[in-house]
Amino acid sequence: MQKVRYINLERGFPTVDLAVRDMVGQLGTYKRMGYRALVFIHGWGSSGTGGGIRTGVRKKLRERSLSGLVLDFCGGEEWKDRRIEFIDHCSQLKQFDRDITENKGITVVLLK
Repeated sequence: MQKVRYINLERGFPTVDLAVRDMVGQLGTYKRMGYRALVFIHGWGSSGTGGGIRTGVRKKLRERSLSGLVLDFCGGEEWKDRRIEFIDHCSQLKQFDRDITENKGITVVLLK
């Protein structure tokens, strides 16, 4: 069975570093548990231009150090264009489609 998990990185108002560290830990944990995709809630930031956690999460996801865990990722604002390839990898993401579409405060990660 394919598995998808929502993870709220904003809970408790962590610093960017703590939120990114939490995300990395969650990637490893849920990969070992057999999950295929994670939907990280990081918010859009009060400035309206993208918050620190969002920026930190996406920067970290691009790093080579996570290449053994992360197959691909996209933000909610890219979801409309990329949803088919992501749902092909993990069909359960279809259930989250409405929540993800155009939501700049979310990043979807496909696990290897």
